[in-house]
Amino acid sequence: MKKLLITAGAASILAGCAAGSMFGPAPKDGEMAMPNYKSWPTYLTGIEKPDGHIRDIYINETGAKAQKGQAFANGTVSVMEIYKASKDGSGKLQKTELEKVFVMYKGKGWGASAPEGMKTGDWVFGAFSANGQPLKVDYNTCRGCHMPLSDKDFMFHYDKYFDTRASLDGPSYGELMKQHAGLVAMNAQDFGKVSNYIR
Repeated sequence: MKKLLITAGAASILAGCAAGSMFGPAPKDGEMAMPNYKSWPTYLTGIEKPDGHIRDIYINETGAKAQKGQAFANGTVSVMEIYKASKDGSGKLQKTELEKVFVMYKGKGWGASAPEGMKTGDWVFGAFSANGQPLKVDYNTCRGCHMPLSDKDFMFHYDKYFDTRASLDGPSYGELMKQHAGLVAMNAQDFGKVSNYIR
């Protein structure tokens, strides 16, 4: 079976794949190309691992539209960079070189070909070297790690992602107006604060 290739950065094509069978049978693990993700929203960064690695995770615009408590929509792509790391003079881990890139892609019916007992919903996986070349890995290992996270749509750090995003969004316009309820007028500083948060 020919490998299914998605042109890096072609979000519209990816959305078409996720919506139906535009490219024929659903892809399997290892059959997708590495996306051009560097301009995507950040999921989480600086995740330190005991084995001396640091991980940065990105998510595409489709995935970034999800709300806490929801599953990610078809068309979501999540990219995890794995960096080698070393300790600085204070003992803090610092990133050195990019070692690997792992990707999760979600589409309707994708993942159906995974072995019984190893299914992770509609997600399929990809693994790449730092220069974007596909790696031969045991994708059942990937699936085994994500399987316990079925209530989080099989995504690690689900709650932390949404909680961090909410804290960065700041208070809503309505919340700020409630803080000033009963005041005849706001001073210039407070008015500017409210204006900056109108969404």
